[in-house]
Amino acid sequence: MIQYGRHHIDEDDIQAVAEVLRHGALTQGPVIEAFEKAVADYVGAKYAVAVSSGTAGLHIAALAAGVGPGNSIITSPITFVASSNAALFCGAGVHFTDIDPLTINLSPISLAESLRMHTETRAIIPVHFAGLPCDMEAIKLLADKSNMVIIEDAAHALGAKYKNGAWVGSCMYSLMTVFSFHPVKAIASGEGGMITTNDEPTYRKLLQFRSHGVNKLDDPFQIVSQSETNGHKNPWYYEMQTLGFNFRITDIQCALALSQFKKLSAFIARRKQLVKNYDAAFAGLKYVHPAQVTGREESGHHLYVIRINFDAIGMSRSQLMEALMARNVGSQVHYIPVPAHPYYRQLGFKPEDYPQAQSYYNEALTIPLFYDLTDEMQEQVINLIKEIVG
Repeated sequence: MIQYGRHHIDEDDIQAVAEVLRHGALTQGPVIEAFEKAVADYVGAKYAVAVSSGTAGLHIAALAAGVGPGNSIITSPITFVASSNAALFCGAGVHFTDIDPLTINLSPISLAESLRMHTETRAIIPVHFAGLPCDMEAIKLLADKSNMVIIEDAAHALGAKYKNGAWVGSCMYSLMTVFSFHPVKAIASGEGGMITTNDEPTYRKLLQFRSHGVNKLDDPFQIVSQSETNGHKNPWYYEMQTLGFNFRITDIQCALALSQFKKLSAFIARRKQLVKNYDAAFAGLKYVHPAQVTGREESGHHLYVIRINFDAIGMSRSQLMEALMARNVGSQVHYIPVPAHPYYRQLGFKPEDYPQAQSYYNEALTIPLFYDLTDEMQEQVINLIKEIVG
């Protein structure tokens, strides 16, 4: 079976994990800090906080940005539900704004209208879909005019760059950026995520939220009479100063992620070549074309999505996916628009209110893209799609 996405694990990765199991701390140890430093140095951010998942990262990033009851966030309808759920976790509201059909990213034009309509918005969460960075310059201009915070959902975009050459994660356009290390992402830690920021107060909040709201670093104690004896700090003492969570990641996971991180450039280079092959192969097809055709040099290439005119080929998406599966080729759909899910419908959202997102969803199909996809395997995928759709 050629899956739509999968991780690559080699002996170096296995040995890195085994080393922690044999000799290191299993959690809250030095490998976590080493991984955080490696990512921060790579993207050019001052601080990085590793967490148990990208979803956990979005959650505490929203909290650190002041998202809560009485305000809301704006995000894209074409994303995984974690992007919008982060606001609901904080007791805040959610608004969606339609996508640009050429990039499948949040449309700055639609965003401008959403900001005019929803003045209570606290944060914008642009999603770098499939690894392609959003138009962050335009989004930042709109956010600054409305005094909004930006949290970049870069779950797909580790290794991606903005048009000016800066790395996604540098936070040059945002307060925070959130990455994911789920197995089908650019690098894998099993489950895991990372938040980068250049703002020290935000960094300190993230550390507290990650671990039960307990004071970290040199955060001052609030009850001095309990924290000291005769002017000396009590060695056992700590304080829970806010309501936090157990969103910690383990050294075992970070050992794997840090080993994977050393291969990121090779991973991205291979994905980029595979994307070029697909683009060339589908260039002449009448009813099939790539969903994204811009920013090929900047993208992290997490997914390869094609758009298919199913009415024209006389076959439903389900029938096509079953036909591919019968020939050992996996596929997927990224994503069902968030407003279409039952939970969000119950909140009053309607997918038809976002026509570009709905049009994209009706035509979208994700096909295999991963580091270990060989040229022969890719050719099999290409030929099979051409054979079936004509």
